[in-house]
Amino acid sequence: MLGAFRSALATPDLRRKILFTLGMVVLYRLGATIPSPGVSYPNVQQCYQELQGSQSVFSLLNLFSGGALLQLSVLSLGIMPYITASIIIQLLQVVIPRFEQLKKEGQSGQAKLTQYTRYLAIALAVLQATGIVALAERGQLFPNCTADVIPDSSVLNLITMVLVMTAGAALLMWMGELITERGIGNGMSLLIFTSIAARIPAEGGKIMQTHGGLVFGVVCAFAVVIIATVVYIEQAQRRIPVQYAKRMIGRRMYGGTSTYLPLKVNQAGVIPVIFGSSLLYLPQLLGQLAGNQDSWWARFIQTYIVDPSNWVHILLYMAMIVFFAYFYVSITFNPEERADEMKKFGGFIPGIRPGRPTAEYLSFVLSRITLPGSLYLGIIAILPNFFLGLTGQGGNQNFPFGGTAVLIMVNVGLDTVKQIESQLTQRNYEGFLR
Repeated sequence: MLGAFRSALATPDLRRKILFTLGMVVLYRLGATIPSPGVSYPNVQQCYQELQGSQSVFSLLNLFSGGALLQLSVLSLGIMPYITASIIIQLLQVVIPRFEQLKKEGQSGQAKLTQYTRYLAIALAVLQATGIVALAERGQLFPNCTADVIPDSSVLNLITMVLVMTAGAALLMWMGELITERGIGNGMSLLIFTSIAARIPAEGGKIMQTHGGLVFGVVCAFAVVIIATVVYIEQAQRRIPVQYAKRMIGRRMYGGTSTYLPLKVNQAGVIPVIFGSSLLYLPQLLGQLAGNQDSWWARFIQTYIVDPSNWVHILLYMAMIVFFAYFYVSITFNPEERADEMKKFGGFIPGIRPGRPTAEYLSFVLSRITLPGSLYLGIIAILPNFFLGLTGQGGNQNFPFGGTAVLIMVNVGLDTVKQIESQLTQRNYEGFLR
């Protein structure tokens, strides 16, 4: 990997792309530290420090924003509105025939879907910014803090904050697309990667100060083992052999080649973990918006659903990840479409008849490999719950040495390295003769 980066820096075109990507990342982290207008920066910092180590409904969003959400910065929403909009549009492609038709139209249809995703992301950013500002103004964003984070609670000031946060989310969308076009890797994924990586030094320093070097070393050793396991399983795939029949077109013979259809063990990626963690924190968010925190229902949610050290939370989290893994794979991978495409181009699986038997075989194999993939996602996601008992951290999603953080960072890192290597291969192709 280091050799690929060294070769990339030696190539002028790739060096410009890497420097452009780093420049965008620096601008993003700079904007994440600028407070929104109308926010008292000293009071926000005081409340943010008091909130550290406690469970928060916004732990996952705060992790994806690199700590900018709970500091009410200009870019506090991060890239999550766009990610949520992308997932919704992708799910709607199965439900709405118009979206499914656009998906099949190629590049022009994909451009339309991207435009719809942007509009939906702006709408979600407005809703999310309104909710965050309302909770901050009521004092529910930092429940145990007495400092006033928004001294001026006039309607004009609150509307200004919502508009600024929404504009920040739109700016991040634009920056992510610029990185994708002119930089290296997927821009949206790299921005999330940067946000999570920005939390690692602070969390590591906190463990070092609180529990000493021995516990810190144990956590780092486990983190290395987890990362190696994630890399191994993310690269694992079931290769189904596909044979293409020979066809005579004019005077030329086509086909007759052998290839394979790769089915990843983790076909769903990190989406089931995001779905599961978001739904687990949804009851607490609704309770905070309702404002009734003393009812038996609110206490039950706080004790059994939100508390990451509770076994009910762990088992429910695991079950939701397994369910969403099967659900998302069934939506994104259609065995009947794959079988029809193979039959259209003269392809078949050896020993399996084309058409419906091929679709049934692909569905059977996919259901078998999804089970270990979903269990792997669940185990990696709940590992921070056990680390928290060792380190005394609070909020399982705010711990960047495992769970969602490691899954996202490893996937983005592998994808970026693959893109760099592919571009290096295009520019420095070595033939058989040297």
